[in-house]
Amino acid sequence: MKKEEDKKIKKNNTASPDVGNWFYTDKVKKHFFNPYKFLKDGEEFKADGEGVVGSPACGDMMKFWIKIDKKAGKIIDCRWRTFGCASAIASTSALAEMLTEKGGMKIEKALKITPQDIMARLGGLPEIKIHCSILGDQALRAAIKDYQNKQ
Repeated sequence: MKKEEDKKIKKNNTASPDVGNWFYTDKVKKHFFNPYKFLKDGEEFKADGEGVVGSPACGDMMKFWIKIDKKAGKIIDCRWRTFGCASAIASTSALAEMLTEKGGMKIEKALKITPQDIMARLGGLPEIKIHCSILGDQALRAAIKDYQNKQ
């Protein structure tokens, strides 16, 4: 009897990606469990621009750092940290990947990235989590503005 109950609990446990249903795409799962360009404790990163959005009081908060190739006018590297859910983490990881692939992205093009672009990269997000993709977009814009203000 106990084994049957354990099986039911495991089957219905959606908090763990290894059992039961997972509400997110495989791309979200990949970015959540292996976040790209996440700033690790003790890691040093000399940024040209920094953006902070959100509030720990209301839930999600994000910090985003960018490194710029000034001659080419493109983002060549970035790091980020977030206090948030799986969707916020995966969205920011996907954004970092978008910005740095193929040697970096022009600032003008980076400013045109939308939350919908980030969600498309992830293969979608649950409707209740769409706001999470906006944090990365806003943090990137704040970091670019910070860089531009320093110039």
